[in-house]
Amino acid sequence: MQTSTEEFARWLAEEEGSRFEFKEAKTTYHFGELVKYCAAIANEGGGKVILGVTDKRPRRVVGSDAFASVERTKQGLIERLRLRFEVEEFAHPDGRVVIVHVPPRPIGMPVQFQGAYWMRSGDALAPMLPDMLRRIFDETGPDFSAEICADATLADLDTVAIEDFRRRWTRQSGNHNLGGLSPEQLLADAELLVKRKLTYAALILLGTHQALGRYLAQAEVIFEYRSNEAALPAQQRVEFRQGFFAYYDELWRVINSRNDLQSYQDGLFRWEILTFDEQVVREAILNALGHRDYRLGGSVFVRQFPRHMEIVSPGGFPPGITPDNILERQNPRNRRIAEAFSRCGLIERSGQGINRMVEQNVKQSKPLPDFSGSDDYQVRLVLRGDVQDPAFVRFLEKLGGERIQSFGTYDFLVLDYVRRERPIPDAYSERVEPLLDLGVIERVGRGRGARYLLSRALYAAMGATGAYTRKRGLDHETNKALLLKHLEGSRDKGCPLSELQQVLPSLSSRQVRRLLQELRDERKAEVKGQRRWARWFPKRRWAKWLPL
Repeated sequence: MQTSTEEFARWLAEEEGSRFEFKEAKTTYHFGELVKYCAAIANEGGGKVILGVTDKRPRRVVGSDAFASVERTKQGLIERLRLRFEVEEFAHPDGRVVIVHVPPRPIGMPVQFQGAYWMRSGDALAPMLPDMLRRIFDETGPDFSAEICADATLADLDTVAIEDFRRRWTRQSGNHNLGGLSPEQLLADAELLVKRKLTYAALILLGTHQALGRYLAQAEVIFEYRSNEAALPAQQRVEFRQGFFAYYDELWRVINSRNDLQSYQDGLFRWEILTFDEQVVREAILNALGHRDYRLGGSVFVRQFPRHMEIVSPGGFPPGITPDNILERQNPRNRRIAEAFSRCGLIERSGQGINRMVEQNVKQSKPLPDFSGSDDYQVRLVLRGDVQDPAFVRFLEKLGGERIQSFGTYDFLVLDYVRRERPIPDAYSERVEPLLDLGVIERVGRGRGARYLLSRALYAAMGATGAYTRKRGLDHETNKALLLKHLEGSRDKGCPLSELQQVLPSLSSRQVRRLLQELRDERKAEVKGQRRWARWFPKRRWAKWLPL
């Protein structure tokens, strides 16, 4: 595991909390304290312990001599906590940094050290509270949606919802024999009826208004429309307390009635994109219904605004799921509900709903789904509908349908980072070369200073070669000439590297240093001083003082 310079710089700017712990540890650090912090961070989802860095922002590297043998430290952590750790030495210009990569605890198993289950408490550590331990131990408990509602009967189910479920299942499976089954047999085959008793999943998906009010009143969706963020009564409020299959389509019709079209001009043609994409909204609602904690008393809220939507569901993320790993992991909290959705073709058992939401938002140049407002007690998803870059939508259209269909989620994410001129995270780096080979993106520069942009051919197809030239920047020799011209203007006092970076803001510091090195090799520039006191000067032109 090797941390990049860019990634380390991002970590330094992070708030110290459950995911990061920074310690100066200039000369030494007590191993027992390290183990305790690792246990606490593992209990809270995993993260990093970083030694050799000040703990207050803005942070700076001070260097650390602690744990000279990182392999021995790694083995000690594994022996004491029984988790797979990685310990890394990071070579920073200002000193050695030790990074301990802490994995998350196993589902349902808090990590113990010295007789206590540790957690973060402000700047210190404390034993975990009983309610936190209970939630962890409950993670491996039974599926609530598969449990029996003892007093409910078939009379508590909505016949319209049952027939909608039958129709969707038949269409998805191609099994037309489902049409001839009795409601009781249909539900038994779907495992919504067990030993002639209804499960809570049956009530949530197919129950009547009266039955849900009697047995599971929190199984409802409340829709609100607000024209702004002011804390005023909603302009529209609709409560859906009935089986999901009885209101699923109606909920979308309510949302779509206030779903504005955003229009854009493309030459002689005008084209339009809906603020809220139907596929994305439906996926978000399915996730909220399928993963919420029905043991809690809150309702699912869908709050629509003119340009964004909030979908809030009780219970926090399912065990083992975080906003950071939600694309790679799945853990359905209500498996029986997820299986019913899968039978109807509403979701895939492989859990690709969030992936499809991400891909669709990238295709429409909208911000990615945002889970940052979530906590242990609720999942809050924000969908923003503003089209950020209409030209990017046209760019994807130029790629063609067949090529787009071959893209995976990470391909779209790489394109989105390139569009926004942001560094591509290491987690997606393996998708860069395939996109380069396809001619979809181009690399500018080399090594860690390399950056990426959308290909010239696709800019040309959109009639935007000027934008391509602006984003790519000037050619190599022109960049050197600009640096030399600036040095000539500061001949007396010289220029620090930070000032020269302002001359070429599109280049990294490494790329600017490489250009300066070439100027020095060509005897056109020289440097005086070292480190922070270094100043660059134009090379004196001795020929001016030679005799004629």
